[in-house]
Amino acid sequence: MKKKIAFITGITGQDGSYLAELLLDKNYIVHGMKRKSSSFNTQRIDHIYENKKYKNRFFLHYGDMSDSLRVLNLINSIKPHEIYNLAAQSHVATSFEIPEYTSDVNALGALRILEAIRRLKLIKKTRFYQASSSELFGEIQHKSQSEKTPFYPLSPYAVSKLYAYWITKNYRESFNIFACNGILFNHESPRRGETFVTRKITLAINKIALGLEKCLYLGNLYSLRDWGHARDYALMQWKILQQNKAEDFVVATGKQYSVKYFVERCCKFLGIKIKWIGKGIKERAVVVEIDNTKKVKVRKNSTIVRVSEQYFRPLDVRNLIGNSKKAQRKLGWKPNKNLGNLIKEMMISDRKEILNSIKKY
Repeated sequence: MKKKIAFITGITGQDGSYLAELLLDKNYIVHGMKRKSSSFNTQRIDHIYENKKYKNRFFLHYGDMSDSLRVLNLINSIKPHEIYNLAAQSHVATSFEIPEYTSDVNALGALRILEAIRRLKLIKKTRFYQASSSELFGEIQHKSQSEKTPFYPLSPYAVSKLYAYWITKNYRESFNIFACNGILFNHESPRRGETFVTRKITLAINKIALGLEKCLYLGNLYSLRDWGHARDYALMQWKILQQNKAEDFVVATGKQYSVKYFVERCCKFLGIKIKWIGKGIKERAVVVEIDNTKKVKVRKNSTIVRVSEQYFRPLDVRNLIGNSKKAQRKLGWKPNKNLGNLIKEMMISDRKEILNSIKKY
């Protein structure tokens, strides 16, 4: 039996690395596209690339979602059974600063892949997965968001993802391409980018505890998010393409927590008890108690978290919670709702990374 061939755009990202591991474990041949950069950006997949047992099943190619000819030529040479489009300009705040680039990569990038499938006559062979986002829902209109909830995007990032969502649905209905959207709510891991709020918090709290930094600056402390583990969601991406019928699915835990709560849990993990003082832009977290057995370099009454206007978006999605009953029913998936375990994994990983970097110098 021939091995399945998968093509992953955005393979160097958090989701791409977990998905590549999953597919290789399932005996796929995996091809990934990464952007050419003057700096190394493959740290999340180096362990795969350097593993000899994947030598004949894991391949990397240079490319960019804004280059339609390169995208078409890669798909033509690979002729994959499955394409996972995970590439994106994925920073919501940054999308307000570079809206045109965000739209080109996120919106037209999906179109370029779908057009390649159509023009290369791979409709009967190739299945397509589009990484959609909970940011599509934006302004909350339902208590929880399902596949039937109306969209109301609040950023250039969300608007670009909305185009990608609809063009995927349109090519499915117009040309009978097996094309699916996975509307994934926030998913985190130790491999999350350092500018995303969860990873920013776990890194900063660890550095503060080690005496390397004094204070963490955040935006809206009261934003509510539905946080899952990226490894669990990578499995869902694969499951979505294994169905007999192409459909769209919301993937979420159905539990939500505030940024403020996430900070508190990270501090608690290190034996630091904090108290919130002030309101609005003047709100801050002050250390009120320390577990001496944890050996943290933090003083009582010191302020370790402050609010900064710099990190507020022009429009902010404040309240997201997903309803993944369809995915649970049709894909047999059970969401992992334990945020505590996720925080523990991220905190331990970041502490280890920080200490290793200190040893190098």
